[in-house]
Amino acid sequence: MKKTLVVFAHPYLEHSNSNVELINFYVRHQHFTLRDLYEEYPDFHIAAFRERKRLQQYDRFIFQFPIIWFGIPPLLKLWIDEVFDRNWVKEGENNPLKNKEVYIVVTTGGKERSFSKEGTYKYTIDEIISGLIVSLKVFDANIKDITIVYEANKLSKKEIILQKKKFVEILNQ
Repeated sequence: MKKTLVVFAHPYLEHSNSNVELINFYVRHQHFTLRDLYEEYPDFHIAAFRERKRLQQYDRFIFQFPIIWFGIPPLLKLWIDEVFDRNWVKEGENNPLKNKEVYIVVTTGGKERSFSKEGTYKYTIDEIISGLIVSLKVFDANIKDITIVYEANKLSKKEIILQKKKFVEILNQ
């Protein structure tokens, strides 16, 4: 099993049953290290050097977060801004993301049809999180899957378990 770092960012976790259930999966498995950015950096002061060193220890990464006002959570954006290093793209530099598997798990309270060109918001989730996607591609990360959980706040316990099972199957491919 690949050693996996989960970079989790949810500013209102206490209001998200689906995210709590999804992260409980990581906690129960020894190959996953869960990093809750809002728990670790409540003051928004990122230890960038330490985070860069930590990234080197992992074979695979999962970024999990909710859509917050049509974007990624502010602390995750700050973490990316401070931790991702442009020097990684230079020849001969150690790029901890190069060719590593990356999975993105996004939750939203909105309906799937709302996040389409014809829908309420006129933008897809991929477009809304494009900054993260582009950043990962610049550093030659291998984005394996983007899992989107729509209407996450309305999921029943059974539906959350099905989402978890589906994601585990994706990870095991």
